[in-house]
Amino acid sequence: MNKNTKRLLWIAGILILALVVVAVVKKRSQGDAKVTSAVSSERTIVETVVANGKIQPETEVIISSEVSGKILELPFNEGAKVLKGELLAKINPDLAQAALDRAEAAYNNALANKANAAARLVQSKAQLRNSELSFRRSEKLFEDGAISQSEFDNAQATFETAEAEVTAAEESVKAARFTVQSAQASVKEAGDSYSRTTIVAPMDGTISRLEVEEGEQVVGAMQMTGTEIMRVANLDVMEVLVDVNESDIVRVAFNDTAAVEVDAYINRKFKGIVTEIANSAKSSGMTADQVTNFEVKIRILQDSYADLVDPEHPELSPFRPGMNATVDIITARKENVVVVPIESVTTRTDTAKAEKVSAVDRLVGQKAEDDGEPFTVVFVLTDEGRAQIQVVETGIQDDKYIEITKGIDLDTEVISGPYDLVSQKLMPGDKVEAVSKEDLYSKD
Repeated sequence: MNKNTKRLLWIAGILILALVVVAVVKKRSQGDAKVTSAVSSERTIVETVVANGKIQPETEVIISSEVSGKILELPFNEGAKVLKGELLAKINPDLAQAALDRAEAAYNNALANKANAAARLVQSKAQLRNSELSFRRSEKLFEDGAISQSEFDNAQATFETAEAEVTAAEESVKAARFTVQSAQASVKEAGDSYSRTTIVAPMDGTISRLEVEEGEQVVGAMQMTGTEIMRVANLDVMEVLVDVNESDIVRVAFNDTAAVEVDAYINRKFKGIVTEIANSAKSSGMTADQVTNFEVKIRILQDSYADLVDPEHPELSPFRPGMNATVDIITARKENVVVVPIESVTTRTDTAKAEKVSAVDRLVGQKAEDDGEPFTVVFVLTDEGRAQIQVVETGIQDDKYIEITKGIDLDTEVISGPYDLVSQKLMPGDKVEAVSKEDLYSKD
């Protein structure tokens, strides 16, 4: 090792020592880290899943046209109450009537053709009987030598022709029968199309949406969805349709209770119950930004808004389709459990390494290497004013507190802030000073 190398090593050593001394002096000048603390307590925890959505009727039927034409009658306005079977719309039946007339005419013609074919069959059978008798006589006479070969051949040909005509007549009757059946089906189809020009209410309810006006043209077809004319809904039973994130959907179950807040009714909560959970996800966004949600339906219980119903107009619901709502679905509830503030719980990957980090390393801000399985921990504030790491197991949580099922007992003082100190910088054995939140976040 030459002199230059030794000199460089000495300089590097002096610089490292200087950095350590500066860090120690800086740490001492700063004093103990100021923290806030909280004592583990016994509380009732209610875990919820919060989701936003819109109000809609639980039962709503879309009324679409199955035939094309002009609307001649539209007797109800939006919001009107209707009874099952009442006329909702009348579409011009002229084209359907003409098609029905053509089908009936074709059916009558098929019946006439069938009758003619049956008559021809009767006639052919009569001719066959005569030809057969004549042939039998000619056959006997020919055997007796009373007639010539040509006369016998003529009688035989006449008989065979009559047989063929009977066979043809029978086939004609079958064909005519099939034609009648086809024409009959066409009459039924045309009759159904004609009946579809009259649209009636499929159930008792309210016209929740009216999409057309009298005199408008609508398009309809059996193979596709026609023009939407209106919607009939049962507004007595309303629900909220919300999107729940895939990370929360596993906690939601049928018949979970919920609190429903509607923007139109400030400072009012309504009771609800989960009635439907989608099995398939509904994705939105593109590639990496894609959000996966599941649709959940929550029925609003009628007894929770009975006071909002106008006694003079009980048919009018206080809710309208499309209103915005926020739902708190209660997924779990536990009473008298040990809890701490959520901000006091964090994760560390290796508590053993965290405890072995040297004092000098902690002074310069070094942490234990992040490897291994993460542990859920809290930092207990000891009587000596030091941070003691403690592995814990957690249960359910609400928006402020989290349940501790294992690791600490009731009335244990834990460090709850500041967040960056608890989550990253704080090390086991660090000297801390517990202060109030006001002192911690004061500008002095």
